[in-house]
Amino acid sequence: MRRATVFAAAFTLALTTAGVAEAAPAPINHGQHAQRVCSAAPAGYAACNAWIDTDHVAAAAATPSGLGPADLLSAYNLGSLAGSAGAGRTIAIVDANDDPTAFSDVNVYRAQYGIPALASCTPSSIDASATPCFAKSDQNGGTSYPRKDGGWAQEISLDVDMASAICPKCNILLVEASTASMANLGTAVNTAVRLGAEVVSNSYGGGEYSGETTDEGTYFNHPGVAITVSSGDSGYGVEFPAASRYVTAVGGTSLKKASTTRGWSETAWSGAGSGCSAYVAKPSWQTDSGCSRRTVADVSAVADPATGVAVYDSTSYQGRSGWMVFGGTSVAAPVVGSVYALGGVSGVSGANTAYSHTSSLYDVSGGSNGSCGGTYLCTAVTGYDGPTGLGTPNGAGAF
Repeated sequence: MRRATVFAAAFTLALTTAGVAEAAPAPINHGQHAQRVCSAAPAGYAACNAWIDTDHVAAAAATPSGLGPADLLSAYNLGSLAGSAGAGRTIAIVDANDDPTAFSDVNVYRAQYGIPALASCTPSSIDASATPCFAKSDQNGGTSYPRKDGGWAQEISLDVDMASAICPKCNILLVEASTASMANLGTAVNTAVRLGAEVVSNSYGGGEYSGETTDEGTYFNHPGVAITVSSGDSGYGVEFPAASRYVTAVGGTSLKKASTTRGWSETAWSGAGSGCSAYVAKPSWQTDSGCSRRTVADVSAVADPATGVAVYDSTSYQGRSGWMVFGGTSVAAPVVGSVYALGGVSGVSGANTAYSHTSSLYDVSGGSNGSCGGTYLCTAVTGYDGPTGLGTPNGAGAF
């Protein structure tokens, strides 16, 4: 296991170890009434990539709105596999700060949709559990949990609910970084792998920086482990760690029911991050010609808050708790991570298996996330493009 090191001075700057206090994020419209859950992050820190649909929180409710597990399994052709695969595999969720109600909340979600409850287990025993269970650790694998943060608690609930929806037989390991600094989040990723996770889902990101080419190796280079990262929620532009060669960068779509054989249609979500990395070299498995370095994203899944997912979170934040509807590429990253768990995580190095199994993906065309001269880097076209990558899961054959 690689020993975590502190980030380069240019990336840490003069930030306190106690973390950065979050102001209430301002509403930013991507086509309906929605707002970011987390505020923009300063240099050296990450923001969660979740959006809340504010049209559905006025009556934060006893019953859910938004897409549920049956919808997601239908849309991505996973119904049969979800009922038979995943037992004994561990999906790690890495986020910052503490969600004190994560375990009870995820079992409320599961009960609502008829999914058997997760048992409680410990971080040291979770990898050996054949019975689906939940464990929580701090960034070092212990139980010295960080301070509570209502915004990150919403992110955590979103992530563990999506893992439950897609891979109900999987174990879920929540690893909470002490703060949202990239160094602490990266340390949490290393801990998740050390504790035996086959999949590590990361729903956060920050601006690129020159030292990321070193730090991606320190924190994200884990051959054989599927590491998914949300591509960002600010439209065209690249975040780290989505830019890493060692991860699967997950973009976002608008997902709607349709009168087609599939029963669903998708277009690029206008908020999904994409583009050409400023620093990271192009991996061998990525061959698009319009970017000489790493291109984001690789694949995608639902992210538009207007076509968002149901989530249960009882930790109140800005007066909201209960059933809510969320979007953002924070939805897409754990969805795709959980598909990796269903598929068995065989021979994974970065996103290599998706590029060699494109027939097991739904190609997404239509929609844009910004201005890039109309190229595929910001426009969903037939075949590979930035906002949606190679497409969305059609079963688990690409994972």
